[in-house]
Amino acid sequence: MIILDGAMGTELTRRGVDTTLPLWSAIALDAAPDVVVQIHRDYLDAGAQVITTNTFRTNVRALAKAGIAHRARELTFRAVELARQAVAQWRQGQGDRETRGRGDLPPVRVAGSVAPVEDCYSPELVPSDAELAEEHAILARNLADAGVDLMLVETQNTIREAVAAARAAHATGKPLWVSFTLDDENRLLSGESLHDAVRAVLPFEPQAVLVNCIPVKQVASALKLLRSAAPPHVAIGAYGNAGHVDEVVGWTLTNAVLPEAYAEATREWRALGATIIGGCCGTTPEHIRAIAAC
Repeated sequence: MIILDGAMGTELTRRGVDTTLPLWSAIALDAAPDVVVQIHRDYLDAGAQVITTNTFRTNVRALAKAGIAHRARELTFRAVELARQAVAQWRQGQGDRETRGRGDLPPVRVAGSVAPVEDCYSPELVPSDAELAEEHAILARNLADAGVDLMLVETQNTIREAVAAARAAHATGKPLWVSFTLDDENRLLSGESLHDAVRAVLPFEPQAVLVNCIPVKQVASALKLLRSAAPPHVAIGAYGNAGHVDEVVGWTLTNAVLPEAYAEATREWRALGATIIGGCCGTTPEHIRAIAAC
């Protein structure tokens, strides 16, 4: 099993960093880069084998809303560099404390996050095919040039955008994972079927298809659909939410999805064939630690 990391945006909020829109987690690339590095390190300490760059909102459209579209490449490179710093620091710390003289540390990969260019819960805002092609190509090239190990096209809510993002990521030559977010009937938020969505991205040779940003209780049924849609050679996985969103206080943890309960749920996910498991909004390093110990 591959252990993915947990949330970045909600974890920044939990640690007191400003994550207001339109930049959300990207604010921290300027305002709190040390906190970004520490969050990455905390996930590595918890057992994550793949950490995800803080690039959910470094696409040109999101940055343009803040008047800084010209910084897209700079901020994407910074996010990748912060992830690389975290890996280097973690490796050094592990070597100093535990593994000196006992061989190489396990490999860690840095995944480049490629999110919807508009709000991930608003499929009606997805722009034209031409805009999608141009904007996803920019982010994919920036991530590839910055040196990520793989592309994680995530939280996709329409087939159109999933295809555009997957096409751009595939063109870089980097390994590709594609993840979808769903409504409570396990359809994309656009109303399109998960089966059709998986089939639409298969021409871009994803190594894995996943679901993310959905409630923990929904993941098992979504995984069954993923497995039925994906060919046997394509891995499946999931990273669910650990809490609920409130317009006043944001993400709130509930007893049902505290770390131990979240980890217990992942036992069923593994039994259903999931080989990539992590956490989405509301999850913390303790959730990942519990998964790793499960």
